[in-house]
Amino acid sequence: MQKTKNIVARSSLYTFMLIFTGVVCYPIFLMIATSLKSNKDIFTNPYGLPSNFIFNNYSKVFLVSRYDLYFRNSFIVTLSSIALILVLSSLASYVLAKYKFAANRLIYFYFLIGIMIPIKLGTINIVQIINGLHLFDNLLSLIIVYTVMGVPLGIFILTDFIKMIPEELSNAARIDGCSDYGIFLKIILPLLRPALAAVAIVNILPIWNDFWFPLILIRSEHLKTIPLATSILYGQYETQWGMVFAVLTTASVPLIIFYLIISKQFIRGLSEGAFKG
Repeated sequence: MQKTKNIVARSSLYTFMLIFTGVVCYPIFLMIATSLKSNKDIFTNPYGLPSNFIFNNYSKVFLVSRYDLYFRNSFIVTLSSIALILVLSSLASYVLAKYKFAANRLIYFYFLIGIMIPIKLGTINIVQIINGLHLFDNLLSLIIVYTVMGVPLGIFILTDFIKMIPEELSNAARIDGCSDYGIFLKIILPLLRPALAAVAIVNILPIWNDFWFPLILIRSEHLKTIPLATSILYGQYETQWGMVFAVLTTASVPLIIFYLIISKQFIRGLSEGAFKG
């Protein structure tokens, strides 16, 4: 009887996982299939395989539309922003978690307000600040905005994680003559690997896919990011949907690769933490 229950439970679990996988994978399949169709084929057979595989949508994207340049801009902005978010968030979280001073909780709640209030509400003030710094129409302006946008959530995640690290580890390092800077680099930072991976995963998607701030802060053609450049493909009378989906398919590949790499680090960090504990 127990064996039968186990078989039924396992079969139900596998069935659910199979259905869930199909629901997740079908939009990806549809996106790739649409990128290989002509406009006529897209409208006559929107949900099926292409009647004729058209690969020149991808060649047009990179050889005609300069999307190699737009990809480079998106990579520079995204990777620089993620790196700054991780560095600034980890340093600030370490101070807020391990040092007690009068304004400790006030500063922490100040960063929490940054999570609750959408940054787009301050667009006018952001434009004024960027103009004052003479960074308008510069990729550095996007990096600054995205870093400011991601740091509050990074601090929220990392501060609680650092608080869970036993203080005895830091005290033992201090007895051995290690400075606070050394404690952070040699003890805290290696144990933060899962949390840092989580912060990177949470922030990369909104930065990579953001259309609003490039639209506001970027004017030059050679500085456009992928979401902003993709808007060019939407014409007033006709849209080359095959090219649009070719761009979307190509733009999703770096995100998938990044997720696979970072998620592996996330799982490895948790496993190492469990064995060390």
